[in-house]
Amino acid sequence: MADKGTYYLTTAIAYTSRKPHIGNTYEIILSDAIARMRRAEGYDVRFMTGTDEHGQKVEQNAKEAGVEPKQYVDKIAGEIKSIWDLMNTSYDRFIRTTDEDHVAQVQKIFKKLYDQGDIYLSKYEGWYCTACESFFTETQVVDGKCPDCGRPVQRSSEEAYFFRMSKYSERLLQYIEDHPEFIQPEARKKEMVNNFLKPGLQDLCVSRTSFTWGIPVSFDPKHVVYVWIDALSNYITGLGYDVDHPSELYKKYWPADVHIIGKDILRFHTIYWPIMLMALGEPLPKQVFGHPWLLNGDSKMSKSTGNVIYADDLARHFSVDGVRYYCLREMPFASDGNITYESMIARYNGDLANTLGNLVNRTIAMNKKYFDGVIQPADTAEPLDEELRSLAVETVGRVVKDMDTLHVADSLEEIMTLARRSNKYIDETAPWVLAKDEAARPRLGTVLYNLLESIRIIGILIAPFLPETGEKILAQLNVREEAKSLDSAYTFGGLVAGDLTGEAAPLFARIDEKKKLAEIEAEAAAANKAAEKAASKAAPVKEEKAGSVQEITIDDFAKVQLKVGQVMACDRVEGAKKLLVSQIRIGEETRQIVSGIAQWYTPEEFVGKKVVVVTNLKPVKLRGVLSEGMILCAEDAAGNLAVVSPEKDIETGGEVR
Repeated sequence: MADKGTYYLTTAIAYTSRKPHIGNTYEIILSDAIARMRRAEGYDVRFMTGTDEHGQKVEQNAKEAGVEPKQYVDKIAGEIKSIWDLMNTSYDRFIRTTDEDHVAQVQKIFKKLYDQGDIYLSKYEGWYCTACESFFTETQVVDGKCPDCGRPVQRSSEEAYFFRMSKYSERLLQYIEDHPEFIQPEARKKEMVNNFLKPGLQDLCVSRTSFTWGIPVSFDPKHVVYVWIDALSNYITGLGYDVDHPSELYKKYWPADVHIIGKDILRFHTIYWPIMLMALGEPLPKQVFGHPWLLNGDSKMSKSTGNVIYADDLARHFSVDGVRYYCLREMPFASDGNITYESMIARYNGDLANTLGNLVNRTIAMNKKYFDGVIQPADTAEPLDEELRSLAVETVGRVVKDMDTLHVADSLEEIMTLARRSNKYIDETAPWVLAKDEAARPRLGTVLYNLLESIRIIGILIAPFLPETGEKILAQLNVREEAKSLDSAYTFGGLVAGDLTGEAAPLFARIDEKKKLAEIEAEAAAANKAAEKAASKAAPVKEEKAGSVQEITIDDFAKVQLKVGQVMACDRVEGAKKLLVSQIRIGEETRQIVSGIAQWYTPEEFVGKKVVVVTNLKPVKLRGVLSEGMILCAEDAAGNLAVVSPEKDIETGGEVR
């Protein structure tokens, strides 16, 4: 295999606020398939992923969990890494932004940019979204909400350091025009240029003083380095970049061949990050690929809407390679993909069990039955054989070509086309009929050789996408080591006549849809019941009987965390006459809370109200909608409810005690 040089690819680093769902996990699976294919082609691959661990949201989550931020991110980072490992991803480094080498270099990068005048001290006044950790101007905010996530924003004013983005905007615009492959897909490039660069860039806030969980600015420690310089610079610090003495690893692999990221963070990677690199005097990455989202039904997965599906749960039901296949096969190049349990079962049964699994199992079983597992020479030839042989070899080039342009789903379709054609070849040649005629045994041997060889090529091609499956296929064929490489797949004839195939074993067992859906539904119901039980234990103690209450101590009362919140949005819960679901701003965070108050309030009149919220209840699903707290209400003898509101105009986030 010829050495094709280096290839460096990265994922976006996952934010350590919550356990990642399958939509988040898709990115690491996609990146791993690309990395494995590049290795198979002969590239010296460096593949990096990791976690983004600083910021106000993490600090808040840690406080609510009653732990220090480092303890909190250690737990979440561990969960993320375990899921990445479960999905059989072959990264070379899992970087954490709390790693000492990263912290040290971020401080040096910030100082260098400050010393050369690209960073300056000023004051920020504008709108801030805690969920996105982003500042927005008056013109960017949409109806009082974040233009990126749609959550409410709040007015903020603080001293901060700013990066002179405007200084480099024309240079970046020219670079994008000169390098049409830099931003992919094409539609994403037009969005960045027309919506952000051409209207003109504003200088970027790159430090904060309103929270402390971050990397301190070395020369002004009351400031912490904001997410942009901290998180984005991981792509070079993870290679050993140093302002003064870049490592040999950095010199070898930078610039990155591709950053694989979600389309929602494209602006940061195609505008902020390139400008930072220009200011540092470093080369820009060759390409940034903004992949689409994997939706649940018609919606983007979100903890707040309660529609998340987790990769580890899917792997229990459909196997790791089953999950990998669905994610890679179902996601188009430029538009959003979709996942439901029904569609996953259909894809699993149709492609993996019926088409691929059945082809491998019955071919190896026939070779065992008719020739005791001995591979026969392909001594006879018919036009039908050449059609299959040509398709098998041509498929190799097509798969590699599709992967070169990151059309991953198309690559898998090419492989499945070869598998379907091989199954059709079985029907056309009818080996079971040939086996009845002793004179036709040479023809039977040729037919089975062609099938086994096509399966060898399929096993090689599918390995980057489904590593365990590729390995199992080649093991069942008992392929010699030299016939396992991608280079060998370009030639039809890698199997050696006289060698023995291994034992046939099912790759993917067909799933009973009705039974599997019932099993998944039962698991979800049990999980919801457990969550409701846990939430009830955390609720305030109710009256035991009329006229008698259980006494509690001040320490008991102190366990209940009460804060002032304001209802920013409210809707009825579909199918539930008594329930409203509200988006409630509590300080700098927004919670979704479900309440049984629809009989007394309409969504329209509830918006804007100040309410008292129990904020340390364990989240629970009510009618399938996630609720992250409880609104306090007063009830009269007739059963009428009224929400508890502060008498005076107390700011949201204020504690009630």
